[in-house]
Amino acid sequence: MALSFQQNFKLGVLGGGQLGRMLIQSGIDFNIPFSILDPDEHAPCATLAEFHHGKLTDYDTVMKFGNACDVITIEIENVNTSALKALAQQGKKVYPQPEVIELIQDKRTQKAFYQNNGIPTAEFILVQNAAEVKANASFLPAVNKLGKEGYDGRGVQILRSEKDLDNAFDAPGLLEKLIDFDKEISVIVARNEAGEIKTFPVVEMVFHPVHNLVEYLFAPADLPESVIKEADAIAKTIITKLDMVGLLAVEMFVTKDGKVLVNEIAPRPHNSGHQTIEANITSQYEQHLRAILNLPLGDTTLVLPSAMVNLLGEADYSGLAKYEGFHEVAKLPGVHVHLYGKRITKPFRKMGHVTIVDKDIARLKKTADFVKQTLKVIA
Repeated sequence: MALSFQQNFKLGVLGGGQLGRMLIQSGIDFNIPFSILDPDEHAPCATLAEFHHGKLTDYDTVMKFGNACDVITIEIENVNTSALKALAQQGKKVYPQPEVIELIQDKRTQKAFYQNNGIPTAEFILVQNAAEVKANASFLPAVNKLGKEGYDGRGVQILRSEKDLDNAFDAPGLLEKLIDFDKEISVIVARNEAGEIKTFPVVEMVFHPVHNLVEYLFAPADLPESVIKEADAIAKTIITKLDMVGLLAVEMFVTKDGKVLVNEIAPRPHNSGHQTIEANITSQYEQHLRAILNLPLGDTTLVLPSAMVNLLGEADYSGLAKYEGFHEVAKLPGVHVHLYGKRITKPFRKMGHVTIVDKDIARLKKTADFVKQTLKVIA
């Protein structure tokens, strides 16, 4: 069977950040021509492909961009779904589908989707404003989440007791029961147009205690086989119920009594899958391309145990980025540094990541700690 894309084919990506950058790097192997739209003229993808400077949320901008592409995908959810629906109605292939993006854009509709489809998740209450949060003080301890536009730890506030209620968001969102979990895990699942589904092995995530960003992850997760099978099955159920084409990251909690509860989902390559570039036979980026181009899905087998450390801008630095400790980290065996091409660092901005592969799990974790303590993004 011939490839469905030829030299005049163009894959459009809404968003030109680090996820788009790594998608382009993977797509070079398949000789895929990319077109990128991003509001930042200095975005990480700006020099790597045909680049268009414009707002992802502007209807006319997205329509004009999409009309010049054959297949359209995203690397960020904050996009104009009305324009994407219109493009799909014109016959353009838009994956993930605009309806899926729209559902996931709002954490309230996400949670309702889980509830309506029997997918295990934390108990929740929908709220319109801070007054409604305060009126539900008896529901605490809980997590107050903004319905829309929260990302990378923003738009999430933990309310442990009534003294925290002044921190509630005065905007539509939800109150979600605070889960006393044992571990946070992620499963990345892909589905192509033909309906083929494949998952990546479960990964275990460790979050920054204040900024709610992934600091480390380890693959494979250290969990009982029964929990791994349940998490894998939940991810497959969600992408099937959504009838989604593309790549879906499913973040979950494992409770102290072994239950698996869905936290959030993201319909795109995800921070919890960066390590697949070095650690798995097929990376999450190649798998996303395979899914949206209706190619056979790749083998997701883990080649070696892996860890991933996010490189975040140091707390007290803003300005032109410098990478302290790079030489010390780069000389270590099994270590691969990815820098995202962002010129300016800010506190806790994602500036890169480091993947470590090692068959010895104890040594793997020791190296990950060394990388975290040694490689710093300063200005």
